[in-house]
Amino acid sequence: MNLKRCPRPAILVLIWFVIILATASLASAEWKEKVLYSFQSGTNGATPAGGIVFDKAGNLYGATMDGGSSSCRSVQQCGTVFQLVPPAKKGDPWTETVLYVFKGNADNDGASPYGGLIIDSAGNLYGTTGYGGTGNCTVLGTLMGCGTVFELLPPTQKGGAWTETVLYSFPDAKQGFNPFGDLVFDSAGNLYGATYFGGGKGTTCDPFYQYCGAVFELSPPVTKGGKWTEKVLHSFASGTDGANPNGGLVLDSKGAIFGTTFGGGNESGECGSGGCGTAFELEPPANKSDPWTETVLHRFSVDEGRPWAGVIFDGKGRFYGTSLATVFRFAPPSKKSGHWKKTTLFAFCNTDGGGCLPEGSLIFDRFGSLYGTTYYGYGAELQGSVFRLKEPHIEGGAWSIDYLHGFLKVPDGLFPAAGLVLDAHGAVYSTTQEGGAGTGCGYGGCGTVFEVSP
Repeated sequence: MNLKRCPRPAILVLIWFVIILATASLASAEWKEKVLYSFQSGTNGATPAGGIVFDKAGNLYGATMDGGSSSCRSVQQCGTVFQLVPPAKKGDPWTETVLYVFKGNADNDGASPYGGLIIDSAGNLYGTTGYGGTGNCTVLGTLMGCGTVFELLPPTQKGGAWTETVLYSFPDAKQGFNPFGDLVFDSAGNLYGATYFGGGKGTTCDPFYQYCGAVFELSPPVTKGGKWTEKVLHSFASGTDGANPNGGLVLDSKGAIFGTTFGGGNESGECGSGGCGTAFELEPPANKSDPWTETVLHRFSVDEGRPWAGVIFDGKGRFYGTSLATVFRFAPPSKKSGHWKKTTLFAFCNTDGGGCLPEGSLIFDRFGSLYGTTYYGYGAELQGSVFRLKEPHIEGGAWSIDYLHGFLKVPDGLFPAAGLVLDAHGAVYSTTQEGGAGTGCGYGGCGTVFEVSP
């Protein structure tokens, strides 16, 4: 099973292909792009999963879904966690160090991270693996494990090894199968995330994977050294409910969870039997022992395209995200309407010679502009882009787009599929799933970490 195109199992390999019609034209040539690192496959890692995070010293951290140990049993090689250290002298290369190589379920370890990392104030890293662990989930008759949540602790002495701990192994598909996307902390130290399959509900999402996905909470132990506790907050049933949550969840000030699903919602068959996806809210109960309440805020249509990534909030309580064809915004309910209002801010895949298929989450800069990536370009050579959307000065006006960089051919990166991160100087950083100068993956390269700076 080849998942390199994008980390979505089985049926998802058949997602939209772009009809390329025009030559790419980028609007902001003054921005400069630099490949900070090209992955080489093997023990070095390949195909970065998700984006990257900074620590306080300016080092970058991320994960690769492929590479690592060739003897690991998973749908691919088991993947890695890596660190990139900036050079002491400007112009010198960044230094990559593989902090951890996943071992897979044969060693009760995780395998194949399908999301990025998050970092806490102490510099500890947290993430998920799509497979591995001690669970009983199988794929095509082979025991693969149901996935894990892991923690990586930095060494106590400089130059020492990082320490990986599996915080939770999903035991069976009912508790969740194939964790996907980034985690998020709440103020009490609980972790929230999503599994693309599992959860115990829905039977029509995939012929090879059980159930239609779940949102889970992972609570730290009461006493040091104890076990983390997992709770399924919502199991998706497909049909009019969502299916296959994308991860990248966000919490509002009252503890409600917001996110998107790749499938479900629309039963008309517009996007195939699985539906076109949803935006949803999960509201915590008044009594802790009661169930959470799910509300489907929106059911996407084929014209809008399926949502592929998580969402973000602005300072006014509105949340923003991407579908495979648009950038959208939801405004909270007014007293008059009583429901969330969706607005399409920008439509991709048109004749402007720019981007198509935004698959990563968005970020804001301090001026309120949105930044993101597109996986393809609507052009004869463009293999993805980095874009900036600026809010209009007049209420209701059109948002304007600048394409800050277009990915064209190796040794540049190809096919960015993750969200960006900003540094203090306004430069943006992320990963591409292919491209770069690496030769261990054949034609197309093994992926990159890149910087685009003004």
